[in-house]
Amino acid sequence: MDDDLIDTDGLSLSRKSRLPGKGFFYPDSLDEEYAERRTREAVEGAEAVVIADGDADGLGCVALLRDLYDAALDVADFEASIADRLDDGGVAGAGDEDDAAEEPTTNDTTEEPTANDADEEDPTADAHAESSVALVAAGPHSLVDALERVAEFADPGVDAYVCDICPDSFEDVADPLDDLLDRADGVRWFDHHQWDEEVAAAVRDAGVDLVVGDSDEECSTDVALRSLDHGFDDRFRELADVTRDHDLWLREDPRSDDLADYAYWAGPEEYVTVVGAYGADLPDPVQSYVDHRRVEKERLIERAVERAEVHEVGPWTVGVTYGRCSQNEVAEALREQGTDAAVIVKPAGSASIRGTDGFERCHEVAGQVNGGGHPKAAGCKPDIYDDMLDYAHHWSTDGSAARRVILAAFERLADDLGESADAEESADAEDAADGDE
Repeated sequence: MDDDLIDTDGLSLSRKSRLPGKGFFYPDSLDEEYAERRTREAVEGAEAVVIADGDADGLGCVALLRDLYDAALDVADFEASIADRLDDGGVAGAGDEDDAAEEPTTNDTTEEPTANDADEEDPTADAHAESSVALVAAGPHSLVDALERVAEFADPGVDAYVCDICPDSFEDVADPLDDLLDRADGVRWFDHHQWDEEVAAAVRDAGVDLVVGDSDEECSTDVALRSLDHGFDDRFRELADVTRDHDLWLREDPRSDDLADYAYWAGPEEYVTVVGAYGADLPDPVQSYVDHRRVEKERLIERAVERAEVHEVGPWTVGVTYGRCSQNEVAEALREQGTDAAVIVKPAGSASIRGTDGFERCHEVAGQVNGGGHPKAAGCKPDIYDDMLDYAHHWSTDGSAARRVILAAFERLADDLGESADAEESADAEDAADGDE
């Protein structure tokens, strides 16, 4: 296949917003080979290994751990790389989301870079091999693979950490976690997502030092900061504060959007190194890079909002749209237009579901369509894509089949709610009749 056919950089904004990044078109087998190679290079000889979600919160934990072990990389190399990208007029970063495969996750977060990411052209791409604290970026759907690879390639006696990831079940991670516990000197796990009590108990019983924070009060960086016995500088405490501001969607500090965007666009090693050196106050070259990338981001958000359709489903107003975009900002725009919930269907077939105070059942909708998450934020990927013709229909119809399937899940939830209300009214009526007698 001609590379130009899957390179969307030269397309008009309208076409680019409707198509997935080129990472979508690469076979999983290539990504697996890439992930195995990069994991081996990173963990062999490392004093500690961190498996972390690749968003700002997970990577914030890595910055803390590298400071704890005095293993931070030289930020000057990354700053020079950023300046070169800006001087060349290019905007693609080491972890460009346009090139990242989009997969559904229960936390609805960005996944680890794929084999074709632009970091092959970044001189700092292999810098992770220089730190004694290895970073293995992962997500809920790739956690098992990451645990297996670290258990296979890490040196005996390594310190192992898992940050900002919650497994769906203990059975999924039991065997690789057991192998890692045999290999490592110890395993510590810091997270803030909503854990099933039985899963958490099983992980602890296996021998893991698991600390789970209140998902309404803390981000994972908060959890790591208070759990690590180390005198962190104030910049790390401020980093945790600002990371929490975005991760809990408080949005009271404008720097939190900068951190979230930068983590999304930069390579994980670059982000960890920069925030480790500067905290939440990004240096001028990074701020310029973020501002440059944000121009297109805002335009993609506008396109997605313009495409949105509003549906009345039971007691809720649901906004549904399609496109490659930042789902949180699109959801916020739809909320301001009066919707109780927002569904953003992505070109790769996955979808983000966002709620409000008027709708806190996103995870119940997602659970019906091959996904899960939180009451106000969830992700899914409907099982409706059997071959590339289905994807061609998806791209050419702005995700019409996925939109129908997800709206149907809202409708079933509304029906269940109505039936529950009817049953409660009937029970109340019977109680009242019994009282009259």
